[in-house]
Amino acid sequence: MLRAWSLVLALILSPLAAQAQVATLVADSVSISSDGDTVVARGNVEIFFDNQRLLAKAITYNRSNDELQITGPITLIETDGSVMTGGDATLSGDFKQGIISGARFILGGQMQIAATELHRVDGRYNQLYKTVASSCNVCQHRPTPLWRIRARRVVHDQVEKQLYFYHARFEVVGVPIFYFPRLRLPDPTLRRATGFLIPQIKTSSNLGIGLKSPYFITLGDHADLRLTPYVSADTRTLEARFRREFSFGSLELSGAISRDDLLPGDTRAYAFAQGRFRLPRDFDLNLDLGLVSDNSYLLTYGYSGTDRLGNSAEITRTRRNEYISFSAEKLRSLRASEIPIEDTLATFLGRATYERRFNPGLVGGEARLVFDLEGHERLADTITPALTAACLVASAPECTARDVVRAGALANWRRDWTLGSGLIAAAEGQLAADFYWINQDAAFADSLTHITPTAAVELRWPLSRMTSRGASDILEPVVQIAWTDTLGANVPNDDSKLVDFDEGNLLSLSRFPGSDRYERGWRSTVGLSWTRLVPGGNQYSATVGRVFRADDLGQFTRASGLDGSSSDWLIATQLKMRHLTLTNRSLFDDTFSFSKSESQLAWHGDKLTASAAFIWVVDDPDEGRTGDTSELNFDATYALDRHWTLSANGSYDGNTNNATNAGLGIGYRNECVNIDLSLSRRFTTSTNVTASTDFGFSVSLNGFGQDGRDHARTCKYSG
Repeated sequence: MLRAWSLVLALILSPLAAQAQVATLVADSVSISSDGDTVVARGNVEIFFDNQRLLAKAITYNRSNDELQITGPITLIETDGSVMTGGDATLSGDFKQGIISGARFILGGQMQIAATELHRVDGRYNQLYKTVASSCNVCQHRPTPLWRIRARRVVHDQVEKQLYFYHARFEVVGVPIFYFPRLRLPDPTLRRATGFLIPQIKTSSNLGIGLKSPYFITLGDHADLRLTPYVSADTRTLEARFRREFSFGSLELSGAISRDDLLPGDTRAYAFAQGRFRLPRDFDLNLDLGLVSDNSYLLTYGYSGTDRLGNSAEITRTRRNEYISFSAEKLRSLRASEIPIEDTLATFLGRATYERRFNPGLVGGEARLVFDLEGHERLADTITPALTAACLVASAPECTARDVVRAGALANWRRDWTLGSGLIAAAEGQLAADFYWINQDAAFADSLTHITPTAAVELRWPLSRMTSRGASDILEPVVQIAWTDTLGANVPNDDSKLVDFDEGNLLSLSRFPGSDRYERGWRSTVGLSWTRLVPGGNQYSATVGRVFRADDLGQFTRASGLDGSSSDWLIATQLKMRHLTLTNRSLFDDTFSFSKSESQLAWHGDKLTASAAFIWVVDDPDEGRTGDTSELNFDATYALDRHWTLSANGSYDGNTNNATNAGLGIGYRNECVNIDLSLSRRFTTSTNVTASTDFGFSVSLNGFGQDGRDHARTCKYSG
């Protein structure tokens, strides 16, 4: 039988004709009474109206009272994707008013609410009576959901996207747990709303058993505030976070204030601020601010693991051939070993930099001009005997009250030529001039100057091949010969004490990180790099290199790997496969005595995600280490199945042969609940903090602003 249909039913929905609303009706048969007042549609009836869709067995429309009498079963699909099903119904012609019996309401494909009756009010509210709500799948072999909320009445506000429960009883596996006279929860389609977030039970050996109950406040579409009271046996704390998005950037403020039994009578607090803003003429402003009442507060409460607190402001502009930067920073050390000597550390720092790149027409190649002005200040005016003793205890490489301002200018030029057989030759020249103003250091004059010319030539020969299986190999040997000299006074070294020798600076003109020191003398660098690319994404690479010097000028420390007339061998390797990534960088001499080694391993599989890192550095008093340093860190997560997840992390200090921290966690996810259980232990102690053990437990229900469909359980049927 052909289905009868009508494209425009202005006759049916005449009250909407003035608003130019159009309805489409599809049914097996449609009949209209002789007076045109009643329309009856039967058999697989569908009505499409105002982005809504109604399906029913039969519908009778009475034009005089604009009412639909619907024979079920019926299905009403809303514009927001929510679905209502039920038995018989009476609805207004625009679907905004009416009653559905035996209703089931499905929100966001997650939350299901069953009711004896559903009332639609003004097209905005759905009122459900004698209800049961849950986002848990119900199957024949598990008819009782993991959790459900029974209520006398539920009101769903489709505009505010809120669910209001009246006389609600929360049940777990059928057992009543809590009673709420009135309860408000967001529906699954709501992304942001004012209200309580997931509470967390937290147990700490330092702070006792406590509860965190965050409250989220929306402040318009572009700002929000989260307040989290934290109450335990030993602390009363209020945490806060404010976020604001602007058309030109973003701002985030966070902090906390506490009164606890660890420091009785003291008010403890911290405040962090982070801002990222776009300014006119392509400038960017970055702000990072941090204040804390005492040195142990952040670590004790787990707010941050930082051991140096910075307050910085930076304005930058980066263009294709230009870079501009202005920055200022105030540092505060939270390290127990540095607190007694903090006045001897450079804690006030400022810098301005301008860099320009261009192509000189006469000589070709690429040239750079760099101008910078920087300075740092120490709080100490003089080095007292007490500070000298504290520096010895802390193994500080230097104990000084020196304040310095430096103005520098640098000009660099480089040009490459391609020769026969694919050889690439390069010439590079550089001239740096640095002017110093020094205060509070009798070992140096008040003003000093040094000029540093540098010249280098380089030859490299990139080779490549393609194997019969589609893999490609790139092999590139390189040789560089460089010369540098410094003319003028010897200046203090504040910015170049820690030197890293790696594949990134193997061919640099100077491997010192700052401007107080330049690598001097005649030297040659040899290197070889190899890269292999395999179809399917696997990649292998290795770099080996070494520096040879005409004279050992004693510029570098032992741990840098660059000391002596010839440096340590540098070997850096990397392996990337489908799931596995392995990298290593090592420095060792001809007898395979290592000065530094670092390895990282990462595995990203379907079930297991794990990473581990190991670092070892030789002792070096010039860098403040009187013994070899080594540390091992690992982090792993394993999915037992779609629902259960195990996690573990930890670190081990090879100096003390003790663990520094360790953690275990277990999580459960399904379509209706998230459960997280964690246990962590911090083993380290100092004059600021003591070892602590923390236990965390949180439960959140999916279906209220959270989506658990990726972890939905399936029903298993036999036969």
